[in-house]
Amino acid sequence: MYKKILMPTDGSACSQKAITEGLEVAKSMGASVTFLYAVENISSSLWISPESVPYGLELIEDLKRVGSEALSKAAELAQTAGVEAETKLVEAKPVDAILAEAKNHDLIVMGTHGRSGLDRFMLGSVTEAVLHRSDKPVLVLRSK
Repeated sequence: MYKKILMPTDGSACSQKAITEGLEVAKSMGASVTFLYAVENISSSLWISPESVPYGLELIEDLKRVGSEALSKAAELAQTAGVEAETKLVEAKPVDAILAEAKNHDLIVMGTHGRSGLDRFMLGSVTEAVLHRSDKPVLVLRSK
């Protein structure tokens, strides 16, 4: 039924739980997976002065490093589970990156932190935005 599964990650415990469950689904269906980590360019949303440019560039590199580490961990889990996997680190808004990559997949597996109230309003929800905008099925695993 599902042969290519997209599993976005942000490196959180919530994402790790979704990856663990998603790998079980992939293994049972003989599907391959793609782990995706999106680094959003924050320079457009931060006030940048000449003095802050070096820090801004350093911050982007730090975010890429964190993304690479999250993808490596996910790839190790896939290898242990015996599931074929690839990793992708992209510079884009997470929702946009997920929806673009989903065009090449049959299913999206994501975690959600289960925030509500003011936390949800202030932090937003990538998972919720994907649910509302994706034309692909989305399996959502709640962290709590």
